[in-house]
Amino acid sequence: MTATDRVAAPAPRRSAAGRPAVSLRSARLAYGLRELWYDLDLDVRPGEFLAVLGPNGSGKTSLLRVLLGLQPLTAGTAMIAGASPGRASRRIGYIPQQRVADPTIRLRGRDLVGLGLDGHRWGLGLCGRRERRRRVTEALEAVGATGYANQPVGRLSGGEQQRLRVAQALVGDPEVLLCDEPLLSLDLAHQRTVSDLIDTRRREAGTAVLFVTHEINPVLPLVDRVLYLVDGRFRIGPPEEVMTSETLSALYRTQVDVVRVRDQIVVVGAPGAGPEDQPHHPEGIS
Repeated sequence: MTATDRVAAPAPRRSAAGRPAVSLRSARLAYGLRELWYDLDLDVRPGEFLAVLGPNGSGKTSLLRVLLGLQPLTAGTAMIAGASPGRASRRIGYIPQQRVADPTIRLRGRDLVGLGLDGHRWGLGLCGRRERRRRVTEALEAVGATGYANQPVGRLSGGEQQRLRVAQALVGDPEVLLCDEPLLSLDLAHQRTVSDLIDTRRREAGTAVLFVTHEINPVLPLVDRVLYLVDGRFRIGPPEEVMTSETLSALYRTQVDVVRVRDQIVVVGAPGAGPEDQPHHPEGIS
């Protein structure tokens, strides 16, 4: 059995029987003459946790942009939540990179979460408002953010803001959760909190998770499979098959050493793969 064949057993399915939550076929993405990846075939099952790894500029964030309908493929096809990208927005949750909000922003925490429920359409009727209030309150409780739900977002800490973004992504009961470096700039305690919230959601609701990250260790115990992108090449499989010296050396075409220290993975010699090497690339490429 190859790395692309094995998949850890997913949580109970939410989508139609037999339908992947995310599916790409012969997918290719290029910016001008620069080809980020090609011939990418990928199925992500409901309830599966897929980590997307690779150096800066390998197309990790661009993959999420494709699935969000913000970036067309150069070739091939993509489906998410049973529809073409851009046509299933109500069934997709998105957690962006952690950025501290402007201190002058007066938007309350619960209002930010509510945008994940109805930010894409006009206002609701009275019954809709009651339902909205109930769902926002439940989402806030789920992430432990009720204590600051009525405070301005700009006055909250980075970790508190990121909890609200998780609640915003989950309040619409998504079938697929797209996470773009959601742990960036968070301390270890907040990394664990956010990771556990995402993992609890996918296990209880069968939500498929695509988790873009530079550093796999905070989510390593949660990951079913890894998609590792390097210079148009890729490997897909369980962490123990992809995160090896042999596999990464083949991807980078240079010697890469993977060392396991207790429950941590240390990668030595992979150009541009470390979290300390932050993006310096054209907008939209990561």
